Amino acid sequence: MFDIGFSELLVIAVVALLVIGPERLPKVARTAGVMFGRLQRYVNDVKADIQREIELDELKKLRSQFEDAARSVEQSVGEVDKEVRAVGDDLNRAIGDPPAGAPAAVPETAPAAGAPPPEPALPPPGDPAPGAKNPSEAKV
Repeated sequence: MFDIGFSELLVIAVVALLVIGPERLPKVARTAGVMFGRLQRYVNDVKADIQREIELDELKKLRSQFEDAARSVEQSVGEVDKEVRAVGDDLNRAIGDPPAGAPAAVPETAPAAGAPPPEPALPPPGDPAPGAKNPSEAKV
């Protein structure tokens, strides 16, 4: 801060002793020390306040950058969602979307040439035979 050497401090002390006098010099020195301490605390408080303001500004900048990035990601996700829905709609239109609640039709293929005809389905076990009135009359 100030470039004061030992010899200069000695000159200041001798002048202060001559001007103030030996009786009042200790009281003046004590008061000067207290004032110097208050000045240092005040300067440190101002430095700390300035540092807090700088950090607060940096945090605000970081917050705005983070919010911009979040908006950008949100827009990208929205665009991808629209594209996926458009492709899904195109696929549904291409396959002929069945009405809501109706089972999807499974296309049947013709049997290959020379393949045996499909066998008739058997009734599940425990069901009466066709034409039987009573389960006890069913032929197994």
